Amino acid sequence: MLTGKKAVITGASRGIGREIALRFAANGADVAVIYCGSREAAEELCGQIEALGRKASPYQCDVSDRESVKQTVGQIQSDFGGIDILVNNAGITIDRLVPQMKAEEFERVLNVNLKGAFHMIHQTYMLFARKRAGRIINISSVSGLTGSAGQANYSSAKAGLIGLTKSVARELARRNVTCNAIAPGLIDTAMTREMNEQAREQMKNTIPMKRMGKVEDVANLAVFLASDLSGYITGEVIRVDGGLCM
Repeated sequence: MLTGKKAVITGASRGIGREIALRFAANGADVAVIYCGSREAAEELCGQIEALGRKASPYQCDVSDRESVKQTVGQIQSDFGGIDILVNNAGITIDRLVPQMKAEEFERVLNVNLKGAFHMIHQTYMLFARKRAGRIINISSVSGLTGSAGQANYSSAKAGLIGLTKSVARELARRNVTCNAIAPGLIDTAMTREMNEQAREQMKNTIPMKRMGKVEDVANLAVFLASDLSGYITGEVIRVDGGLCM
């Protein structure tokens, strides 16, 4: 479905981003792996992608830093010869109730989760527009649709990402470039596994399907949205939440 495509994925070294990278490669795409923390994890992922017969390279980049993003995107263009797909997945959480949340904690989450996506789109926008082709996929969250207690910063960033998605979709539609958002619900990742068992069970009971989602559930949708099969879909926010927010 993605043969010959060149994809850039932020926050790709673990969790949902990692699975998207592997699914893209399995469907024929070369992948630029952007990470912030563990180079070892990023290099391991690149090795797995190469084992699938596709090209992969790791790039360390703090997406909240505009200059770092500019340099990284330029290097990826040089190394890969172009960009066809952008997935904005990088994100952090610093959870506290509003009275305990420091201003810098609110700003840090917005800088990574929202401004980081803007910086990546800002640097790739004209690449897509000039060739009149491209796919942008933003990983939002159901928290951006409903809000979440203790996550005023995270929910604000993810809601803002939805607004960014729709604005970019309108701007680039005439250029045959799509921009969509995926809003995962409770997904089984390293982060959710840190929750105590009682909390996990309570959350699962609020989901109509009575189970957590898998990273594959999100990655499969990302493959579709990145492919030619989704060419007439843009500005959408698609939930992957087992019915949690229906």
